[in-house]
Amino acid sequence: MEDIDAIAVLQDPVRRRLYEYVVAQGREVGRNEAAEAAGVARTLAAHHLDKLAAAGLLESGSRRLTGRSGPGAGRPAKVYTRAPVERSVSLPARDYRTAAELLAEAAEQAGLDDGLRAAARRRGEALRGSTAPCGGLQEAMGILAARGYEPHLEVPERALGADGAQGEAEEDAPVVRMRNCPFHAVAESFPPLVCGMNLALLEGLLGSDGAVRARMEARPGECCVVVENSKNNID
Repeated sequence: MEDIDAIAVLQDPVRRRLYEYVVAQGREVGRNEAAEAAGVARTLAAHHLDKLAAAGLLESGSRRLTGRSGPGAGRPAKVYTRAPVERSVSLPARDYRTAAELLAEAAEQAGLDDGLRAAARRRGEALRGSTAPCGGLQEAMGILAARGYEPHLEVPERALGADGAQGEAEEDAPVVRMRNCPFHAVAESFPPLVCGMNLALLEGLLGSDGAVRARMEARPGECCVVVENSKNNID
């Protein structure tokens, strides 16, 4: 299916609500859950979810939502997650990805990592403008969401001590993780260069001397940067 046809599937408001809900969860979502979240009947939700899967916007599978197995566990239910394929439409046609990859390749070969990070930090500061540095994690999530990072708050079970071991008296430290990297296509080919650029951009955007700080922590399927409270701030 052409990208423009796939994106057109989201024109239906119910279908779009269902898609946005599934994407926001970052996990498999069943029909009942999606229907309840969108405020529609299960049969209607199933119809639209299957349309989204047919368009390649979602992937579908099946599993037992009860967590049980064997006799009496019930039939597997159909579940949905976001498809990893990137969709974009440009009229007239443009190929910014190739340009970005060529520039990244040239920068990497020329050893321009430091210069790129400095430029990215300046761009982040310019985007923030005269606004004060970010005041907390909730504010950071709003800023990140506006730029397409799809942030979500995560509270670890047990914070780690400075030596990497589990700290007995440490309070749980919430962090903001991001399910989407706006630079994913180029970061796949040039991870150190582009991830470093991304970190510097967010440092400038959020402010390096405010209540939060950005740091690198790569995790499969998510942006390589996380945002947490600064040492002198408790959200």
